[in-house]
Amino acid sequence: MSAIRTSAAVAAPLPAEWGRTATTVVMPTYNEADSLPAMADALMALPLEGLRLLVVDDNSPDGTGKIAEDLAERHNSEAGRTRMSVLHRTAKDGLGRAYAAGMARAVDEGAVYVVQMDADGSHPPAKIPELLGVALATGADLVVGSRYVPGGTLSDAWGLHRKLLSRWANAYASTILGTRVRDITGGFNLWSAAALRALDLGTVDSAGYSFQVEMKYRALHAGCAVMEVPIHFEDRTVGESKMNLAVQLESVAMPWRLRAKATRASGDRAR
Repeated sequence: MSAIRTSAAVAAPLPAEWGRTATTVVMPTYNEADSLPAMADALMALPLEGLRLLVVDDNSPDGTGKIAEDLAERHNSEAGRTRMSVLHRTAKDGLGRAYAAGMARAVDEGAVYVVQMDADGSHPPAKIPELLGVALATGADLVVGSRYVPGGTLSDAWGLHRKLLSRWANAYASTILGTRVRDITGGFNLWSAAALRALDLGTVDSAGYSFQVEMKYRALHAGCAVMEVPIHFEDRTVGESKMNLAVQLESVAMPWRLRAKATRASGDRAR
């Protein structure tokens, strides 16, 4: 497996050439009408000429898809080029599948780096230049926006029970899979297009939040270089969590499935 490194460097403005790097933020949405406009505006205001936003909407009943189209029209008109686009899916099919579809589209459209990011305001847009800078400076294939490396913090709105549950989930998955990623369940990640091509997004099994664990585990087994950068994780202020029972059960089972699959593959190679 690849080594895990931590970056605690203070963010600085990126060189103009780095800021022009083709980078696409993939943002799945389902009923995020109240939060999406502020997130889109914050992203479009970043000093990154090469940044684009791809919203992947799963036919939100609250009209998020139409709001995304309106935002794209405004931002593209202001920039005089395409900076934001929308991928409309016909049904709510799981966060993992939405991410896989969006990330594949971003790579096909020429992104050099792809950022995974939630629409609910929990991930800080201002950290994206730092994630990109770390990737370009170190050659990392994956840069994780981490809550659990030194300097990483959680919202004060999270109670003790929720904080302990989140840390337990990370420890649970990492122990079963034998990884040293401190925020293996985190959803704020920057990937190189080369790594995503190598991992073959079409073969990812996870439908829900366990997509985050599966992707990092597969990246490590593929020898990808991984960095973790501390972030502040904010609690959502509008909307509702999509973490239902089925998603939770998949998250519990997925590390064991991945471990079993890896064991079978090792046995096959030994024959």
